[in-house]
Amino acid sequence: MKKLTFPFLLLFFLFAGNPAPAKAQCSICTRTTQQLGERPARALNKGIIYLAIAPLALFGILGYRWWKSEQYHD
Repeated sequence: MKKLTFPFLLLFFLFAGNPAPAKAQCSICTRTTQQLGERPARALNKGIIYLAIAPLALFGILGYRWWKSEQYHD
């Protein structure tokens, strides 16, 4: 398993170090922000991404801990 861990960590840090611009708006939010203007649209998009970080991090941590605990049972 240690052979697989290094490539995954390397890919993670490569992608985390060079983030691509993300658009996290649904179609309804996109229409609404188009009426408001460019600056509020960017602020709403950043807010959506900010609110998505906590659940994604939580699931990532739980998934990693589960994976590590299952790794030693084999």
